[in-house]
Amino acid sequence: MIIRDKPNVFRLFFVLKGSIVPTIAPQILFTALLGLLVYFVHLYAPTYLPPLTVTPFILFGVTLSIFLGFRNSASYERWWEARKLWGQLIIDTRSLARQVKTYTWVKDTKGSVSLTEITSKDLECKAHQTRFVQLAIGFSHALRHHLRGTDYNDDVHRFLSCDDLEQINKVRHKPNFILNLMGEELQQMLQKEFIGEISARNLEERLTSLSTILAACERIHNTPLPFAYNLLLHRTAYIYCFCLPFGLVTSLGIMTPFVTAIIAYTFFGLDALGEELEDPFGTSAHDLALTTMSRNIEINLLETLNEENLPEPVKPNGYYHI
Repeated sequence: MIIRDKPNVFRLFFVLKGSIVPTIAPQILFTALLGLLVYFVHLYAPTYLPPLTVTPFILFGVTLSIFLGFRNSASYERWWEARKLWGQLIIDTRSLARQVKTYTWVKDTKGSVSLTEITSKDLECKAHQTRFVQLAIGFSHALRHHLRGTDYNDDVHRFLSCDDLEQINKVRHKPNFILNLMGEELQQMLQKEFIGEISARNLEERLTSLSTILAACERIHNTPLPFAYNLLLHRTAYIYCFCLPFGLVTSLGIMTPFVTAIIAYTFFGLDALGEELEDPFGTSAHDLALTTMSRNIEINLLETLNEENLPEPVKPNGYYHI
């Protein structure tokens, strides 16, 4: 995800970092060269060109821009919904960590309490408390890997026990497996009376919210825009931009390649940008910074446990947040 300040008017025309231009540069170059070729044919052998005017291209362009605008609005809506879901994930994981620390009664083992005052039950409760929060951290990392199709490396494994690691390698849906572990941990805390029924119900509502976020993210990831609709827009944009020089050369002359390239930049850019925003969970420059957000969740929840050895936040590569 690109996050940068808005450039001034002069730099606006030369910014490539975060621009869609590198992606569509071949198409723009091809249409410009095609426009130059059409100009020379029109100049030296005009009888070989069909007698076209700019009027049908104006009507065609208005129609195409409307459909591209609709497609981009749908793609951006998917991107924004995904961002809201991950924002809700941050809220729910922070709330889970705060509630499990507040609702479970345990003596602070780092304060002025002497070791003789700390019972085995306090230590057991503290262990359940810590494990529950660590599983919440593991869930956020597992959700990222699940959506991106990447390897479940130490981001997830270091927050699981040895028994968990044996089981998680056998299951297909790892985020849902971690949610089940959190539910079992909550059940044990309730049975051992480390937490009250009302508090457990509040935590269960948060777990249900995490399950809802998981399902909603999967819905966005597994349900792209209809292929036939995307195919129609792709074909129409290419046909329009490649035919455009034939309609402009009569009125524009030598300016045909330049104007054709500008129009191609607009239509090909909207088409490519909509395609990138359609799946917001990838690793392209315009996708969501899931690694950054999941690392922030890890830091926040470890701070709730009063951990001192915290990982560093993910630093952007230039303006690129992963």
